Amino acid sequence: MQPESTASRPRLTIGILTLNEARRIASCINSAKFADQIVVVDSGSKDQTREIAAALGAEVHNYPDWQGFAVQRNRVLQHATGEYVFFLDADEEMPPAMQAEIEAVVAAGQDEIWEVQWNQVAFGKPLTLMKSTGGIARMFKTRAIREFTGVVHERAEMHGGPRPVKRFKTRLLHYSRESIYGSLNKLAQYVQLGAAKRAQAGKTGGVLRGLASGFAIFLRLYVFRRGFMCGAEGFLFCFFIALECFFRYAAIKYDPQSSNSLAQRN
Repeated sequence: MQPESTASRPRLTIGILTLNEARRIASCINSAKFADQIVVVDSGSKDQTREIAAALGAEVHNYPDWQGFAVQRNRVLQHATGEYVFFLDADEEMPPAMQAEIEAVVAAGQDEIWEVQWNQVAFGKPLTLMKSTGGIARMFKTRAIREFTGVVHERAEMHGGPRPVKRFKTRLLHYSRESIYGSLNKLAQYVQLGAAKRAQAGKTGGVLRGLASGFAIFLRLYVFRRGFMCGAEGFLFCFFIALECFFRYAAIKYDPQSSNSLAQRN
């Protein structure tokens, strides 16, 4: 954390959502140590996630009553003491160059929304030849956020209307697919959340709708975002995302009870 001498400048809170992230949480937190406050909101981890985070100096809060990503991000805001808040996922790391960019924004007292892009790391290989995915809003003035809404791919609702959006030049490292087993677990989680979001919006599902969605995203990632240039790891990365798109539409039709119950909770 920052020393006392920096107390005169605006403070920065970095918020991290976790669930069974013992494998990656230390690397994530260590990359964020420049923040004045690190808030970890855990969703009931069964491994050592909370203990590791606390040992590294993070402020840890356990909320096992999962109600969606938006609710967990709102809980980060409840504990944030910084004038600025940056949301970092547990499977991400900040390169040193991003630290410099963030500190410059905080020092200047700017009131924009700041987006990040990713450099994907999949199955042990950085997909450096693949075009970046991202463009996701991650940094805000804390008091400017009214609340987060949405089950998955949540968004910030702002006091006083939209803000100008800028983008950091440095890309976050995103360790989104470390193993086949972990990717299958993530697939199941995001299929359920994605199906719930679409069921809530009144969308219909089915095999053909899922095939169309899966094929479209695979074509976009593997061809137009150059996943084909990243070998077998690039193929697997794109394929798992396409599977997620397929199964979330299949789940709307063939697993409606699960999808509808989660949608009603949010």
